Amino acid sequence: MGISLDIAIAGAGPAGLATALYLKRAGHRVTMFERFEEPKPVGSGLILQPTGLTVLADLGLLDDILALGSRIDRLHGADASTGRTVLDVRYDAQSSHRFGLAVHRNALFGVLFHAAQREAISIETGVEIETLEAGEKATLICGNGRRVGPFDLVVDASGSRSKLRQSLGNAGAPRPLAYGAFWASLGWRDDRFDEHALTQRYDKASVMIGVLPIGRPEPGAEKMAAFFWSLKPEDADQVRTAGLDAWKQRVVRLWPEAEAFTSQIDSFDQLSLARYGHHTMKRPAGRRLAVIGDAAHSTSPQLGQGANMALLDAAALSHALSRTNSIEAALEAYVQARRWHVRVFQALSLAFTPFYQSDSVALPFIRDRLVATVAKIPPAPQFLASMVAGTVIDPFRRIGLREARWDFGQNPDDDTNAA
Repeated sequence: MGISLDIAIAGAGPAGLATALYLKRAGHRVTMFERFEEPKPVGSGLILQPTGLTVLADLGLLDDILALGSRIDRLHGADASTGRTVLDVRYDAQSSHRFGLAVHRNALFGVLFHAAQREAISIETGVEIETLEAGEKATLICGNGRRVGPFDLVVDASGSRSKLRQSLGNAGAPRPLAYGAFWASLGWRDDRFDEHALTQRYDKASVMIGVLPIGRPEPGAEKMAAFFWSLKPEDADQVRTAGLDAWKQRVVRLWPEAEAFTSQIDSFDQLSLARYGHHTMKRPAGRRLAVIGDAAHSTSPQLGQGANMALLDAAALSHALSRTNSIEAALEAYVQARRWHVRVFQALSLAFTPFYQSDSVALPFIRDRLVATVAKIPPAPQFLASMVAGTVIDPFRRIGLREARWDFGQNPDDDTNAA
């Protein structure tokens, strides 16, 4: 599209910031709206997969995020009582150059936010977007009745609790999942843990304890870990009532080495309670509106695809706008480019989550005895690696990217490192 558009983006998280960078660099006039008084990250840690890293490389931000994150080569989980390995996924089973990068959410936010500041992208804070009116142009309606616009296009990157997507009529809402988690960002302790692995312990499927090295939240800070404990959100008050010491004793009884992290927790105030829901929009676009990230598709973090999906959405929308001759055609191209990749990974996440977070007795029994064995037999290791990497279905070709290949700490080279 050879014209400059006026574009509004609701939400200044990774999805919104990445989209803003793409669109501003393409010559569009971009204004971001954020409901918080100050843009900030929400959550503890995540793994940037080869998919998300490719998008950051395309934005020229790979060096910045590599300098802060921790390279992840393996996901390993074991039964808490027997020590039996029941999850062992290695990135190099599918492709020798692949790895994940575990980062503090503040690191990812900071890299994208500082890039947006360098581009002088306008961000209005303290603005709660309720809906929009779409005709020849789009006008945003705020919670206080304020009307903002007009805009040629609105991008909804406001997350899983989006109100804006309801303007599409049948957007639906996330179905709450039974299990959530307590999360904490703590100092990294590397004497008993692998700095290049996500390590987990399970008690059936009702308890999952995890340690993820997440590097530094900002340059010069200490290395950190994301520590998490799965539980039903409605049980959180009961756990708090029983007391911090009782909870810590239970964690250490199941996983003695975890005391390196529980000893850093002095109050339940250090633990954030995460709630999860599953939702996939059939069509994440409408008149003058594109929906991206968790607003379009949210699910359990079991496969760790959330932020990566959001970054792919941002690249796909930008590519669609640059390759088509109208907003309507661009929105259709965006929907088609992301449809199957999103649907496949939403289905995989929904299918795998009960094996690791549920009340089921049968599913963890199958997991511990069958899945762990089958997972060692080709092509299962390759499939699991591509599932974690986000590449069971090629997410790159239809959004105008090629997967970047690089050595840790080095930028991808356009000629020698492109797949």
